[in-house]
Amino acid sequence: MATVFAATESSVLLDGTPIEGVQSVEYRMHQERHPVYQLNSTERVGVVAGASSVEGRIRVASRSSELESAAMKARFDLLVTFGKGPDAPQVAFNDCVLTDKTFELSVSGRGEAVYVFSAVRMSES
Repeated sequence: MATVFAATESSVLLDGTPIEGVQSVEYRMHQERHPVYQLNSTERVGVVAGASSVEGRIRVASRSSELESAAMKARFDLLVTFGKGPDAPQVAFNDCVLTDKTFELSVSGRGEAVYVFSAVRMSES
Protein backbone atom coordinates (compact mmCIF):
# COMPACT_ATOMS: atom_id res chain seq x y z
CA MET A 1 0.00 0.00 0.00
CA ALA A 2 1.28 3.48 -0.86
CA THR A 3 2.23 5.92 1.86
CA VAL A 4 0.71 9.39 1.48
CA PHE A 5 2.55 12.36 2.99
CA ALA A 6 0.60 15.51 3.85
CA ALA A 7 2.45 18.77 3.24
CA THR A 8 0.54 20.44 6.08
CA GLU A 9 1.95 17.89 8.54
CA SER A 10 5.53 18.00 7.24
CA SER A 11 8.36 20.26 8.36
CA VAL A 12 11.74 21.56 7.18
CA LEU A 13 14.49 22.48 9.65
CA LEU A 14 17.59 24.49 8.76
CA ASP A 15 20.29 23.81 11.37
CA GLY A 16 17.46 22.95 13.79
CA THR A 17 15.39 26.10 13.09
CA PRO A 18 11.97 25.64 11.39
CA ILE A 19 11.54 27.24 7.97
CA GLU A 20 8.18 29.00 7.83
CA GLY A 21 5.99 29.19 4.72
CA VAL A 22 7.32 26.10 2.92
CA GLN A 23 5.07 25.26 -0.03
CA SER A 24 7.04 22.40 -1.54
CA VAL A 25 10.29 20.44 -1.30
CA GLU A 26 11.91 18.65 -4.22
CA TYR A 27 15.18 16.78 -4.31
CA ARG A 28 17.17 14.63 -6.68
CA MET A 29 20.06 12.28 -5.96
CA HIS A 30 22.16 11.19 -8.92
CA GLN A 31 24.75 8.38 -8.79
CA GLU A 32 27.01 7.85 -11.79
CA ARG A 33 27.44 4.20 -12.81
CA HIS A 34 30.11 2.87 -15.12
CA PRO A 35 29.95 -0.60 -16.70
CA VAL A 36 32.85 -3.05 -16.34
CA TYR A 37 33.37 -5.43 -19.27
CA GLN A 38 35.06 -8.81 -19.42
CA LEU A 39 38.30 -8.80 -21.42
CA ASN A 40 37.81 -9.69 -25.09
CA SER A 41 34.03 -9.68 -24.64
CA THR A 42 31.08 -7.38 -25.00
CA GLU A 43 29.43 -8.75 -21.85
CA ARG A 44 29.15 -6.52 -18.87
CA VAL A 45 30.39 -8.27 -15.74
CA GLY A 46 29.80 -5.51 -13.23
CA VAL A 47 29.08 -1.89 -12.50
CA VAL A 48 31.30 0.58 -10.64
CA ALA A 49 29.77 3.49 -8.78
CA GLY A 50 31.15 6.93 -9.58
CA ALA A 51 30.49 10.41 -8.30
CA SER A 52 27.18 11.25 -6.68
CA SER A 53 25.37 14.56 -6.39
CA VAL A 54 22.35 15.85 -4.50
CA GLU A 55 20.31 18.88 -5.51
CA GLY A 56 17.11 20.20 -3.98
CA ARG A 57 14.59 23.02 -4.20
CA ILE A 58 12.53 24.59 -1.46
CA ARG A 59 9.60 26.78 -2.51
CA VAL A 60 8.34 29.22 0.13
CA ALA A 61 5.54 31.78 0.28
CA SER A 62 7.06 35.24 -0.21
CA ARG A 63 10.55 34.69 1.22
CA SER A 64 12.34 32.91 4.04
CA SER A 65 14.57 34.83 6.44
CA GLU A 66 16.14 31.52 7.52
CA LEU A 67 17.13 30.63 3.95
CA GLU A 68 18.21 34.22 3.22
CA SER A 69 20.65 34.04 6.14
CA ALA A 70 21.83 30.58 5.01
CA ALA A 71 23.13 32.21 1.82
CA MET A 72 25.79 33.90 3.96
CA LYS A 73 26.86 30.66 5.67
CA ALA A 74 29.62 28.46 4.33
CA ARG A 75 27.50 25.32 4.92
CA PHE A 76 24.27 24.30 6.61
CA ASP A 77 22.18 21.17 7.25
CA LEU A 78 18.53 20.56 6.36
CA LEU A 79 16.16 18.01 7.86
CA VAL A 80 12.83 17.31 6.16
CA THR A 81 10.22 15.35 8.12
CA PHE A 82 7.29 13.94 6.16
CA GLY A 83 4.32 13.85 8.53
CA LYS A 84 4.17 13.80 12.32
CA GLY A 85 4.96 11.29 15.01
CA PRO A 86 7.96 9.17 15.98
CA ASP A 87 7.76 6.98 12.87
CA ALA A 88 7.58 9.84 10.36
CA PRO A 89 10.13 9.41 7.56
CA GLN A 90 12.97 11.92 7.45
CA VAL A 91 15.50 13.03 4.85
CA ALA A 92 18.68 14.73 6.04
CA PHE A 93 20.82 16.87 3.74
CA ASN A 94 24.33 17.52 5.04
CA ASP A 95 26.85 20.24 4.20
CA CYS A 96 24.47 22.21 1.96
CA VAL A 97 25.16 25.40 0.05
CA LEU A 98 22.63 27.64 -1.70
CA THR A 99 23.29 27.71 -5.43
CA ASP A 100 20.37 29.71 -6.79
CA LYS A 101 17.33 31.74 -5.78
CA THR A 102 14.39 32.88 -7.88
CA PHE A 103 11.39 35.00 -6.95
CA GLU A 104 8.05 35.27 -8.72
CA LEU A 105 5.22 37.68 -8.08
CA SER A 106 2.12 37.36 -10.24
CA VAL A 107 -0.90 39.65 -10.49
CA SER A 108 -3.37 36.97 -9.41
CA GLY A 109 -1.33 35.42 -6.63
CA ARG A 110 1.32 35.94 -3.98
CA GLY A 111 5.07 36.07 -4.17
CA GLU A 112 7.00 32.81 -4.05
CA ALA A 113 10.73 32.28 -3.72
CA VAL A 114 12.52 29.11 -4.79
CA TYR A 115 15.82 28.33 -3.09
CA VAL A 116 18.05 25.78 -4.84
CA PHE A 117 20.71 23.97 -2.82
CA SER A 118 23.28 21.25 -3.30
CA ALA A 119 24.35 18.85 -0.56
CA VAL A 120 27.39 16.68 -0.02
CA ARG A 121 25.25 13.79 1.17
CA MET A 122 21.66 12.78 1.75
CA SER A 123 20.31 10.11 4.08
CA GLU A 124 16.79 8.77 4.45
CA SER A 125 15.35 7.21 7.58
